[in-house]
Amino acid sequence: MSGKRPEHKAPPELFYNEEEAVKYTFNTRMIEIQNQMTERALELLALPEDKPCYLLDVGCGSGLSGEVLTEHGHYWVGYDISDSMLDIAVEREVDGDLLLQDAGMGSPFRPGTFDGCISISALQWLCNVDKKWHHPVKRLLKFFSSLYTSLVRGGKAVLQFYPENPDQVELITSQAMRAGFTGGVVVDYPNSTRAKKIFLVLFAGVSNIVMPKALGTDADYQETVGYTSSRDRTFNKRLNGKPIKKSREWITQKKTRRKKQGKDVRADSKYSGRKRKTKF
Repeated sequence: MSGKRPEHKAPPELFYNEEEAVKYTFNTRMIEIQNQMTERALELLALPEDKPCYLLDVGCGSGLSGEVLTEHGHYWVGYDISDSMLDIAVEREVDGDLLLQDAGMGSPFRPGTFDGCISISALQWLCNVDKKWHHPVKRLLKFFSSLYTSLVRGGKAVLQFYPENPDQVELITSQAMRAGFTGGVVVDYPNSTRAKKIFLVLFAGVSNIVMPKALGTDADYQETVGYTSSRDRTFNKRLNGKPIKKSREWITQKKTRRKKQGKDVRADSKYSGRKRKTKF
């Protein structure tokens, strides 16, 4: 039912208050979904594998999606309209730089700053009229125009969102094209109610584009990719030879990155990465 949609209950900066921010961040299912969609967004971005990229995370929240970007070796900047979400991101010591910002006011970055952009579950909020001066068409155009400018030529943006109806898809897509982007919508698992996910895949300054193939439209392709809503996901499993999350090596690498960024980190000890005993 549409009444259950968060954007119908309150503006995002009010809905994601301290209590909701904590519930969202530490809910196991939310973490799994956020990780899955961020992994898929990175797959659609198709970034170079031989070097780290500088990415923008729109609606970064408490940094769940940003952690996936870090694990893939990328640097990132994230902004969100909820200060409660950002407070948790700071407490969790995520590696990205954080900014309190309303996406409808545009992205305040210099031209050509980012190699790419992702956004998970945030874009649909711009279709709401939460204040008297809010105009969805103008806010979407402001967002996409500033995003287009902030990307390098040939950069790509992948924005996952939950439209309320087909009209919202048309509204969002038309404003993106009006801002100069090329691209379109990729719908994974279009015939599934629960697994269906919608991604807006945008190209900045590129005319000859090849849209990526959606998942779930061909059984063989689905099996090859192995991406489903019920996919078994072991949180400690790392791909491409990367260290196991929360292991001593993973912690050491994270500390090294933070030192390079000029941040204070705790000194290593014999307890770093050691599992704690279960309390009975």
